[in-house]
Amino acid sequence: MFNRYVGIDYSGRLAPVSRIAELQVFSATPTSNPEPILVPSAGAQHWSRKDLAAWCIRELMRDSRSFFAIDHGFSFPAAYMRRHELTSWNQFLKHIHGLWPTDRDHMYVDFVRKKNPPSGAPHELRLCEQWTESAGSVFDFIHPGAFAYSTHAGIVWLHHMRQHPGLLDRVHFWPFDGFEVPMHKSVVAETSSSLFHRRFAGGDRGRDEHEAYSVAMWLKQVDGRGSLERYLNPPLTPPERQIAEIEGWIIGVY
Repeated sequence: MFNRYVGIDYSGRLAPVSRIAELQVFSATPTSNPEPILVPSAGAQHWSRKDLAAWCIRELMRDSRSFFAIDHGFSFPAAYMRRHELTSWNQFLKHIHGLWPTDRDHMYVDFVRKKNPPSGAPHELRLCEQWTESAGSVFDFIHPGAFAYSTHAGIVWLHHMRQHPGLLDRVHFWPFDGFEVPMHKSVVAETSSSLFHRRFAGGDRGRDEHEAYSVAMWLKQVDGRGSLERYLNPPLTPPERQIAEIEGWIIGVY
C-alpha cells in the first residue's frame, strides 16, 4: 500500500529546540530495511522536536505515499472530552494548543504543568490503552521520560501538521479521518514502539534507535505481507469505533 515507512521514537524531555538523543527516526521502503534519518541541521547530532516537526511536514508533502508512525499519544480519553465538551479531534487539537504551548522554543512540559492546566487522573485510560499493556496513561507523569510527557509535548506539533495547507489533501490522520485510508494519501498514526522492539534483533543500535527501527520494520513487513489493511481496521464494535475516532488508536493493537 505504501512506498515508505517511517518509525519515530519520541521524547517529551527538555524544550522543543533541545537536541535530544531519545528522538530517533528510521525510514524503510518496500525493498530496503530501515535506516536512520540524520538531522538536516548542519552540525547537529540529535533531533529536536521543532526540527522533527518541520522535517515531517516537508517529507509528507513529497509525492511518495508514506506511512509515518509516531510514538506518543495523539488524543485524550473520552471522559476528558466530555468534561470539556469536545466533540471532534480538530476541536481537541485547538483546545490543547491553547492550554499546552509546548511548541514555544524554550517551554518545557513541566513549565506548563506548574500553571495547573486541565488534566486527568492516571487511572483514566483510552480504549486502545485498555487493549494493551505497552502504553501508559496520557496523564501519568511518573518520570521525565514518561508517555505523558511525550504526548503533551507532541500533540501541539500534530496541530501544526493538521493546519498546514500543504498537507490538507495529502495526509490521512488515522483513525481521526476514518479507519479507511484513501489510496492516494499518506498516513500519520500513533504507535507504541514497545509493541515491536522484541520482534527484531537489536544489533549495535541503542534502545531508542532500535525502537524507531522496529516500528519502521514492522510496517514494512506487514504491508509486504498484505496485512497492514487488517491493522488499519481493528475488530471494534460500532460504539467502540465512535470512541476511537476521537480518542485515537495505536497502530499494531488488534
